[in-house]
Amino acid sequence: MRNQKILAASLICADPLNLERDIGEIILGEIDWIHFDVMDGSFVPRYGLYPEILQRVRQQTNLPVDVHMMVCNPDHYIEHFAKAGANYYCFHIESVAHPHRVINQIISNGMLPAIALNPGTSLSSLDWIINNISMVCLMAINPGIVGHKIIPDIYKKITALREYSIKHGNPNLLIEVDGGVTLDTSVKMVSCGADVLVCGNGTIFRPHEDSISNKIRLVRSKLYE
Repeated sequence: MRNQKILAASLICADPLNLERDIGEIILGEIDWIHFDVMDGSFVPRYGLYPEILQRVRQQTNLPVDVHMMVCNPDHYIEHFAKAGANYYCFHIESVAHPHRVINQIISNGMLPAIALNPGTSLSSLDWIINNISMVCLMAINPGIVGHKIIPDIYKKITALREYSIKHGNPNLLIEVDGGVTLDTSVKMVSCGADVLVCGNGTIFRPHEDSISNKIRLVRSKLYE
């Protein structure tokens, strides 16, 4: 899977009053994953999606769903999102005291565990758990705020994480980048070692320019030039 460039549609950027339509466009554009943001207004200063929405999404598509838990106490919601149909359960290392416990709960509920890191969080926070997880989501902006500009150090962090994962025995770790993904930055992110790009308002959800499906095709063609 690591050789594939995975595009994940950030569902929170879709039109909430036309969600079924936008999911149809996502499917038409042959997106790889759906990125599902969950926010509690505490860990980050806004609110996000919830399990009942994911249940309805599952009636429309079987695409892999990456649930990004920007919440306090992410262990409280593991069973809910497993039942709703999530594939990856990604929680912020900054939000928990016992990451091993949370990782084991995720696995026991049939999902793949992933860790998200805020821009200022060191890769050393992954020591002792790097071989227990399937993916790391690197935040290229401060989480919870849509439209923030990319933090330029993300490129060095992607490269450093790829080297770190190989050194620590997890060369197949997926590296996801969330925030700041545009047509221009996406190419550089992939060249630094990113596998999964979360596509939102900077790429595919731009109704003033073109349809979602056409924008997905444009991003993919840019990556394979």
